Amino acid sequence: MNRLTFAAGTMCTLIGPPGCGKSALAAQWPDTWRVCLDFYRKLAADTETDQSATPVAVQIQDLLLDARLARGLTTIVDSTNLRAPIRTGLLARAARWERPAVAILFDVPLATVEAQNATRDRVVPAHIVREFHRLLPTVGQLHDEGWPTVHLASTLTRSAR
Repeated sequence: MNRLTFAAGTMCTLIGPPGCGKSALAAQWPDTWRVCLDFYRKLAADTETDQSATPVAVQIQDLLLDARLARGLTTIVDSTNLRAPIRTGLLARAARWERPAVAILFDVPLATVEAQNATRDRVVPAHIVREFHRLLPTVGQLHDEGWPTVHLASTLTRSAR
């Protein structure tokens, strides 16, 4: 297992289905580093589950992401990021601000994700978890999209700040 560190100003994008451990990993770094759609949905609608609040949550995330990247601050993007167009947009933001981009791919077996999801405070319906798990890209796909550095979550331990 490797300990993950980032160059100053890195945008680290977490990629994985609900319940795979993204937020648990993100919690290992300072909370100011984290931008999280679930949290912004909750601020906008009093609940993380109201998907109708996603457009405003994305606006908040983009605003904060630009503010942090413009200042050269390391940032963790904590959302599923399972769709290629979303990842392309994130890469474009990092490039715009001339910041390094890193992806962490949560290569967690579906059975593990389902078990972890079942123990969460906010359980995501099983069919959605399965659908999102099917969207997981491969390391090769991420490199083909332009991600210069891709880490597998299964190889990481507690991250150094």
